[in-house]
Amino acid sequence: MQQVNNFFINLHSYLGGHEWFVYFLVGTGIFFTFYLKFPQIRYFNHAIKIVKGKFDKKSDKGDTSHFQALATALSGTVGTGNIAGVALAIHLGGPAALFWMLLTAFLGMCTKFVEVTLSHKYRDFDEKGMVSGGPMYYMKKRLNITLKNNKVIQTGKWLGIFFAAATILSSFGSGSLPQVVSISDSMFATFGIKHIITGAVLSVLLALIIIGGIKRIVKVTDKLVPAMAIIYFIGALGVVIYNYENIIPSIISIFQNVFSGSSAVGGFIGASFAFAFNQGVNRGLFSNEAGQGSAPIAHSAARAHEPVSEGMVSILEPFIDTIIICMLTGVVLLSSGVWNEKINNQFQITDIEILANSYNQSNTVHIDQVRHHLNGGEKLAVFDGNLTIENGNLVEPVTMIHARSIAENIKFSNKNDPYTGSVKVSDGKIIDLPSSIKIEGESLVHSAQLTTIAFTRSIFGKWGKYIVAIGIMLFAFSTAISWSYYGDRSVTFLFGAKYVIFYRILFVVAFFFASFTDTTIIWNLSLLTVVFMAVPNLIGILLLRKEVRSTINQYWVDFKNEHPEIKTPKKI
Repeated sequence: MQQVNNFFINLHSYLGGHEWFVYFLVGTGIFFTFYLKFPQIRYFNHAIKIVKGKFDKKSDKGDTSHFQALATALSGTVGTGNIAGVALAIHLGGPAALFWMLLTAFLGMCTKFVEVTLSHKYRDFDEKGMVSGGPMYYMKKRLNITLKNNKVIQTGKWLGIFFAAATILSSFGSGSLPQVVSISDSMFATFGIKHIITGAVLSVLLALIIIGGIKRIVKVTDKLVPAMAIIYFIGALGVVIYNYENIIPSIISIFQNVFSGSSAVGGFIGASFAFAFNQGVNRGLFSNEAGQGSAPIAHSAARAHEPVSEGMVSILEPFIDTIIICMLTGVVLLSSGVWNEKINNQFQITDIEILANSYNQSNTVHIDQVRHHLNGGEKLAVFDGNLTIENGNLVEPVTMIHARSIAENIKFSNKNDPYTGSVKVSDGKIIDLPSSIKIEGESLVHSAQLTTIAFTRSIFGKWGKYIVAIGIMLFAFSTAISWSYYGDRSVTFLFGAKYVIFYRILFVVAFFFASFTDTTIIWNLSLLTVVFMAVPNLIGILLLRKEVRSTINQYWVDFKNEHPEIKTPKKI
């Protein structure tokens, strides 16, 4: 498993973890923001009116209302990224990473507007009469190359096939596997429910919902999304009120080190600007999926007589998902103070690195060296060989890094008894460790565990962890529901509607087995699948930029003719 995890990490370093992807994603958002003259601001109020159904027509075709499409898309994006993802971003990049998450969301409002408009415009109806849409359809219909002799090269078709295949893969990597892992981890930590039991119960519920297709899915999501948002908001408010004196300092910390990186504080080693920027943008994309091309599949099902109105509805999605919910989670983590505190916890092997020498947390030179090592700078020597453990304690003068922090008070145990023996280490990583041996100590924690601890620093006290557990279950489960729809529309595109049932069965089975699989590996897999979808989609919307602008202008011309009493924006 360690070798698989290392492969994912190495591959990610050349793809989503590399600077080119971050700049490509942000650059596309910046380009369309200026090219379309800030539609995320100019059309915001109009989008709210559309969601309310003010301009609906009885003749509109589709499977869902505007609100149901928005709720389904939100249920796909509002998931572990809002609870565990924000915690992971701050854990990796410090408070500055949250700023870059928010900026990514603001630009993503425009990117999503563009991709949804195009996907809705070129949607199809499958052989069962259901809407089937998404970026693969505009790619197939609009991105072919016509030569001078009028010969057409089916480049768009193959790009659409690649995107659809990536979406199926991503439905497991983003939509299913990390979601159920977060749920099962949370249920075990909070209620002591075994992972496999959580996975079994939720797999049955998931099967009952997704077999009914989009009509049954929207009946669940349009009620589930508002309910889970209210529950989470109340819980978060309890933390913020309890730690009211830290609200202003927390907000300041988000902005004060934006261009310099987050400084070392408490157990947090510190993060460079490049590292905080990269983590914030990546976590922002994982949270709101702007540019990834997933949400347009849900929005394509909306009843509308033209595509731009649904594109405007999608503007609200990154705003709600990231600017409101992720910002709320970020303030909770920062104001509670848990983000840089070392907590006694059981270490995950994949989060451990053994340095060859001893480094002291209170020594500023040592902290500097470790920070550069963790942030891609000058590497420190790592241990290679066998570690000697006596009565649960390390004998060699080495440093154990866990969750990007210098671990303290480390104890090895074997079936709850102090362990004596050796532990094999290769290139700083522990290998071949028997499952009966556990490593515990004090270190930083991340993901859902960090948010859970933060919610206990609340006016609700220990009850706060139950709010997180319920929130994770609702958020993550709703994400899995929506992603099953994204995957089955991609199966329809590639093979036809009759094969969707086989995909749904596989989706449920994978969901079950993921409930007791290593979290770190699943997170790293999900980062790869995001890139495989985003790159062809971003290329596609950039190539069709002129068509997007002309489609928007025509929308306002038609709207003005139908509603002459309403003032419309100027032509772009």
